[in-house]
Amino acid sequence: MGYLKEFLTQINNRDFHKFLVLWEEYCTSDIVEAEEFSQLLKATKASELARPFGQIVETALPLWKTIQDKQESYEILRLLIDLQTTNSPTLADITFNTLQEVHGHDPKFNERLRLAGLRSKEQFQGAISKYDLVAHMAKGNIVFHTGGWGTGEIVDVSFVREHLTIEFENVAGRKDLSFTNAFKTLIPLPNTHFLARRFTNPDLLEKEGKEDPVALVKLLLHDMGPKTAAEIKDELCELVIPEKDWTKWWQGARAKIKKNAIIETPDTLKEPFYLLKAELSPEDRLQQTMQNKTDINEIVQATYSFVRDTPHGLKNPATKESLQNKLIELLTLADISENQQLQIYLLLEQFFGYTSSDSRITQLIQTQTASNLEKIVQAIDIIAFKKRALVAIKEYRSDWSTLFLNLLFSLPQAQLRDYILKELNQPATRPALEHKLKELLNHPAQYPEMYVWYFQRLISQEEEEIPFQNAEGKGHFFEGFLVLFHALENQPDYRELLKKMYNMLAGKRYALIRQLLQGTTLEFTKEFLLLASKCQTFTDHDMKILRSLAEVVHPSLAPPKQRKEGVTLDEEIWTTEEGYLKVQDRIRQIGTVEMIENAREIEAARALGDLRENSEFKFAQERRARLQSELKTLSTQLNRARIITPLDVHSEEVGVGSVVEVKDAKDQPVRYMILGPWDADPEKNILSFNSKLAQSMIGKKKGDTFNFKDEDFEIVKLDSYFKQ
Repeated sequence: MGYLKEFLTQINNRDFHKFLVLWEEYCTSDIVEAEEFSQLLKATKASELARPFGQIVETALPLWKTIQDKQESYEILRLLIDLQTTNSPTLADITFNTLQEVHGHDPKFNERLRLAGLRSKEQFQGAISKYDLVAHMAKGNIVFHTGGWGTGEIVDVSFVREHLTIEFENVAGRKDLSFTNAFKTLIPLPNTHFLARRFTNPDLLEKEGKEDPVALVKLLLHDMGPKTAAEIKDELCELVIPEKDWTKWWQGARAKIKKNAIIETPDTLKEPFYLLKAELSPEDRLQQTMQNKTDINEIVQATYSFVRDTPHGLKNPATKESLQNKLIELLTLADISENQQLQIYLLLEQFFGYTSSDSRITQLIQTQTASNLEKIVQAIDIIAFKKRALVAIKEYRSDWSTLFLNLLFSLPQAQLRDYILKELNQPATRPALEHKLKELLNHPAQYPEMYVWYFQRLISQEEEEIPFQNAEGKGHFFEGFLVLFHALENQPDYRELLKKMYNMLAGKRYALIRQLLQGTTLEFTKEFLLLASKCQTFTDHDMKILRSLAEVVHPSLAPPKQRKEGVTLDEEIWTTEEGYLKVQDRIRQIGTVEMIENAREIEAARALGDLRENSEFKFAQERRARLQSELKTLSTQLNRARIITPLDVHSEEVGVGSVVEVKDAKDQPVRYMILGPWDADPEKNILSFNSKLAQSMIGKKKGDTFNFKDEDFEIVKLDSYFKQ
């Protein structure tokens, strides 16, 4: 398909002049490849060049006549008649004769010929396509709508009224079309066509695609022409392969496609995959890979791709020797760089068994300065060779740990960072690693990608212990993450990284933030909210959710509840944050554990038989009543709860949250703390605000006296619960 790529380039550029020059050259060919010819015409038909090309369609007739296969010849002529705009007698005769040859035995031939517009031979553009569509019009057959309605199934057809009823995938309900409109928008699809199979039985297509991904891609390319990776995803993701499985499926499919000799894999993401007419031999693939390659890096990359993707390619001694000699020849070039030398030696060592390469690799690694060696590793294009170079550095360099520490921050590939981190995370080198990571923590904006990568490692819950993996370390890195997030918001170069960071924070309903806030101190949570409020990327909705997550961990952060109608000040239940959380946990324990256990007890007791004499059933029911009563009481009380804040504690008089030191008539000091009923603990002298002793002190000031149980006490000191 040597011409097709060039034609597609001119079509995409909408340059008809250059297209025409290339077309004239194409028409001089003695032999034409039918598949390439067909793809070229389809691409032209779908482009802005279709109208001007329609005036010169007859120049393609000599090429068409060289096609021997009758099916391919019919397909090419159909496309030419779709494109033609001259309605010349020559084209009319060829079209009529071809249809008569192929369909002349059809008893409805003349009627279908009339519907196709070829009876008068005056206006017959698209006549063959129209004839095929008319012949395809039967209940249950599949068609494709070019106007955006997608694939559809014919549910009714009337040749008397020249009318169709079709159910399409992209529009609701059944749609009625006249034959005239059908000719403009419908394409008949055989039941084996990719679109037909996707419409009628996507589950079977998904099953086959997961068993043999290459076969599915081949079907797609065969029926729909060359497609880029993005276009393949548009056709398959969710419609055939579920979105949750897509990434893994496509990675596996792409690896197998590279090794398949009938699908041509593009060099870049913007270029399409092509289905070849016949499989290429390893030698042909090598020749195609090496075509027009003169740059050393291109030759090395092409050689690596070939030996990696064509496992049997080196079984031919001549091919192996040719490639090996080519690589050795490159080593003699005067302008070859050290990183290129290293890559070639690694190629020769890994795939060609070249015996002297190991000593040359050792020599290259050992003779370089540290800074130069770092540059060499960074300049290596092939990741597998970068990894091999790192292994050699660790083996042959005494200063490998220093080199690794620098490369950890400069290499962008996550798999290489994983390897370096593992090697540095050993007793002898771990202190230096911790020191370097502490620098990163203090200055996250110096290495943004590295910071995000290490933060991901910290929160990945892996068993391997790495520096700062404890709760305190994660907390510090989380704060730094938000600082970095804010710092990158006005830097366009980091737009994608910022998007990734946001998705990490907001993904799975803010699961990461829920995880990191759990068990943190009130001060840490306040600092988190402050840092988050400075991030412009967070919407008001985001901030509302973040505040609610913080309030779940520390209810005292919530604004004071409005007193409900009918609830007096005396009915409010004062509590500390710890007391509030303790009651919340108890409610959760009853609802999610004990009630479920009790339901099982009741079912087990019911199975024992006669309920009138069944003591187990009676006890289980009594427990259910107690649990329901406790749950109702605690839920009601929780709605009346009010968390004590520093603003609620008065420094001049005794109240809730006060720490009171009193002395009795014998000058014996006693220290009391006044909190809510859920926090009361008489053994620790923590009094409930509602207790009689606490009530006798409420409102008193330092130096005041009060009487309790016929004994006089004097208040000698007042303090706050929050200062303890």
